[in-house]
Amino acid sequence: MTLQTEQIGSVPRPAELVGAAADFGAGKISADQLAEVADRALRDTVTRLEATGSPVISDGEQTKSSFATYPLEGSEQLVPEGAVIPFADGHTRQLPSLAKGPFRYTRFADAYLRAAQQYANVPVKQAVIAPSAISLLYPADGLEGYSREEFLDDLVDQAEKDVRGCLDAGAHVVQLDFTEGRLSVKLDPSGGLLRSFVDLNNRVLERFSDEERARIGLHTCPGGDQDSTHSLDVDYADLLPDLFRIKAGRVYIQLASESDPERVLRIAAEHLGADQQLFVGVIDPIDPVVETPEQVRDRVLLAARHISPDRLGTCDDCGFSPFADDASTSRDLAFAKIAARVEGTALAADQLGV
Repeated sequence: MTLQTEQIGSVPRPAELVGAAADFGAGKISADQLAEVADRALRDTVTRLEATGSPVISDGEQTKSSFATYPLEGSEQLVPEGAVIPFADGHTRQLPSLAKGPFRYTRFADAYLRAAQQYANVPVKQAVIAPSAISLLYPADGLEGYSREEFLDDLVDQAEKDVRGCLDAGAHVVQLDFTEGRLSVKLDPSGGLLRSFVDLNNRVLERFSDEERARIGLHTCPGGDQDSTHSLDVDYADLLPDLFRIKAGRVYIQLASESDPERVLRIAAEHLGADQQLFVGVIDPIDPVVETPEQVRDRVLLAARHISPDRLGTCDDCGFSPFADDASTSRDLAFAKIAARVEGTALAADQLGV
């Protein structure tokens, strides 16, 4: 056995791909031309991730416009006036809003997975959006002839299909992105919204066997976009007890950017389920300084004081570029940080004798 280490998801897209996506949106190039550029970016991403020594890679979300709304690309069911998410630096991101039912995904994540598997020589994991995030698309005023209960039933079916398609395609792990978990506590300090999110995600996960759930993970962070966050000021103590009730076999938590990581580890150790493995963030994607392998090693050793090494893994705090237009972190910096995580995790494993 050795300590497992996994990337969370996105890495910054090459400038060529960002430019091509803009040109396609402006009608300057064809879909086939965009696809050629995207394929080059994907192959380069897989090659560079494998060069870091990563035992498990992702597609870097190179062809997702957003980690959150990829299932809705091209949908005719949406209008742009949805929930607004404010970030600490003052910028915002806005979700679309559902205009009519029945709700259906237009794209499923197994397509990204299969594309990456064509070029990968190591196992590939796949990130999918948690159904709780998509639930925010239903308008507060409701929809005539299509109730929220009907919407949630359809959403659970679509989310199950998204996850199952990736498992069936051979994903090493399918990771539910649950960044709205911490944000929900900020929006509703009573915890009611968070608990509703937990229950909704469990409606999907309960459709999978214990063996399948061992390959399904859940990622939480305070958001990461343009070097800013949306909920870092929310106390983990108000999130983690409920978060660990979600029936995922792997839990990935942002930790490197926490002011008191040992306190968070104590909370996590208390609530971690008997059948769950914890992956702790040892890389801060927002910090422009590349962590040294020794810094990563020490962060892992701290975690191992609270979590048994046979149930411990490492990850990045969050994706490096969850939205396609986020150029705040360079591509080279992201790969350097990933390499530091891999090397530092190996140093910790040697010291722990695992």
